[in-house]
Amino acid sequence: MHDPLSAGRRLASRAIAWQAGATALVALAFLSLGASSALAAAVGGGAVVAGNLAASRMALGGGVQPAGSAIGRLLLGVIFKWVAVLAVLGLGMAVWRLPPLPMLVGLSAATLAFVLANLLKR
Repeated sequence: MHDPLSAGRRLASRAIAWQAGATALVALAFLSLGASSALAAAVGGGAVVAGNLAASRMALGGGVQPAGSAIGRLLLGVIFKWVAVLAVLGLGMAVWRLPPLPMLVGLSAATLAFVLANLLKR
C-alpha cells in the first residue's frame, strides 16, 4: 500500500540530515577564522535545521486530514519556520554579538542543502 505521509517523512528526514551536514561543513570551514565565526555559521545553519524540523513535524504530524487542514498545517509550518529562523538570527547578532557573514553563509548552505536533497530524491 502507498503511504504518502511516510514518504514525506522520509524526504523531510533526508533533507534535514543534508542540512545538518552542510551546516557542519560550513562551521568547520569557518573554524579557521576563529571560534566565534564557526559558532555563527553553526547558529545560522542550525536555525534553518531546527526550523525545518519543526515545520516538518507540524506539516506531517497530523495524519490524514482534509485538504484545507493539510494546506493550513503546511502554511503554519512554513511561517513558524521562518519566524524561528529570523528570531535566532536576531538573537545571534543582537544578543550574542556573533559575526553576521558566517551566520548568513551557514543559513545559505543549509537552505541550498535542502534544495539539493529534494532534487536528488533517489
